[in-house]
Amino acid sequence: MKLCMIGSRGHNNYVWAGLARLPQVQVAGITSGTSEDDVAPLKVWCEQNGHTPATFDDYCEMLDQVNPDIVSICGPFEQRAEMCSAAFQRGIHVFCEKTVAITMESLTVLKEAYAKARTHYPHLHFAAMMGLRYDPAFYTAWRAVQDGAMGTVRIINTRKSYKLGTRADYYRQRATYGGTISWVGSHAIDWIYWFSAATFQSVYATQSTLYNRDNGELEISALCHFTLTDEIFASASIDMLRPETAPTHGDDRVRVIGTKGTIEVQRGRVFLINSAQHGEIELTPASDRQIFCDFVNHIEGKTETLLSAADTFAVTEACLLAQQSADIGQPLHFGTL
Repeated sequence: MKLCMIGSRGHNNYVWAGLARLPQVQVAGITSGTSEDDVAPLKVWCEQNGHTPATFDDYCEMLDQVNPDIVSICGPFEQRAEMCSAAFQRGIHVFCEKTVAITMESLTVLKEAYAKARTHYPHLHFAAMMGLRYDPAFYTAWRAVQDGAMGTVRIINTRKSYKLGTRADYYRQRATYGGTISWVGSHAIDWIYWFSAATFQSVYATQSTLYNRDNGELEISALCHFTLTDEIFASASIDMLRPETAPTHGDDRVRVIGTKGTIEVQRGRVFLINSAQHGEIELTPASDRQIFCDFVNHIEGKTETLLSAADTFAVTEACLLAQQSADIGQPLHFGTL
């Protein structure tokens, strides 16, 4: 199975980790995806791990010459939707950095491209790099919710907090970054969708660029309130204010409140309180699934993926609508734009 890789702006580590367990997949072509980026990181990893891909300047030329089974896309934020569409047209499975589009217009074009391609390639697989679904703590909490440990979900609170660090220039402009709700908040919004197993109905969001350390248009803090079907309410707290002295780059948390209990993930640990036992119990985090392995195994018919194209589109739309709500300062309803 041949894999091509575009770009290094994102989570190529998901691909690297998966390839170590997928001897049937070989990296056959690589490109930076833009003259602004360096292809060297891709080359170095391939040289160190037994892959000998051809190097290209143009990603379309690469897709045509190599004719890969899969393409992994971590190119410029504003070009990802176009890159995905180019792969769809060629019947290539796409594993893409989140979010897969940074404007509602490009998302609409992307959805149409995928639907059209599926008429010719019905088994075409598409998924965003929502790797935290596979994190042992979050996966364990999700399994507990699926097993009914807290009854029916009613409220979900999520948090994504990152260190700002030193950011590349493209983070300073919305046109090349997309926004902090989409970039940082996409995981939190995905947890809401995933844990609730419900459909987004409306969102009201706020955001701020104050105290962003002269990073142009980059929003440093945001808060989103979602209403989902069955009157499920959810919040996403998003910021890039985590101190540089903190022990980890990110602080990822979720709290799910149900009719029979509450489950909470924080600092890699899982805590459950429900009507079946007294007090709080700590669940052991465990997951035997890896996101890129899951992607390939799904293509090969070995397993059902945790992350479908429908999931990818739904979460992307939620991120973009939340971003729009914050931009205009008004609540927005899904399906009205």
